[in-house]
Amino acid sequence: MKNNIEISEVKSPQTEFKNKFSLREMYRAFVYLPIAMKTMIGNNKSQLVDTDFAKRLQLAVTEVNGCAICSYGHTKMALRQGMSGEEISSFLSGENHFIKPEEAKAIMFAQHFADSRGFPKKYAFDVVVKEYGEKETLVILSVIQIITVGNMLGIPFSAFQSRLKGKPYKDSSMLFELGTLITSAFFITNCNYSWSFKRFDWSTKYKTR
Repeated sequence: MKNNIEISEVKSPQTEFKNKFSLREMYRAFVYLPIAMKTMIGNNKSQLVDTDFAKRLQLAVTEVNGCAICSYGHTKMALRQGMSGEEISSFLSGENHFIKPEEAKAIMFAQHFADSRGFPKKYAFDVVVKEYGEKETLVILSVIQIITVGNMLGIPFSAFQSRLKGKPYKDSSMLFELGTLITSAFFITNCNYSWSFKRFDWSTKYKTR
């Protein structure tokens, strides 16, 4: 059944930052992006994490980080995939009314990952591994890492877009917005991605926190 709910009904306009990231945090997130993307390519075949589950993880992270353009884009895709406006609103407001029991621990971990700015506690990571197993946990983690990078790019872009509409974000500047986007492009093209493929050990990454 077609969902004809308007996006404006499930999200509100944003005029200030909910979260901002330093260049150091962005570089660290970008380094791990290739292995996350590789994992998601594999998930297209295995479907350990289906599209709807991944979308809920993305909405959970985006809610914490407060990326307006990501929120808009993922809301639009979620509506097309059949998620109700009430369910999307619940995720974007940080509520848990529509969380499926079998997905609850992963979604809570996604929110914790975002809250901790990419440094989740050991016990939280161990709970996810115990619940879903190592292979599915790697996919869950990859979804979270990819949307985190998307949020890092989307936050300054959202602010810049709002500025062009005559509604600049509070505590922002054009220098920050454009500078962050330009630096991000540099990270994408110049990070030593081979390092992440050769030395990334996902199974121990969060067990030393």
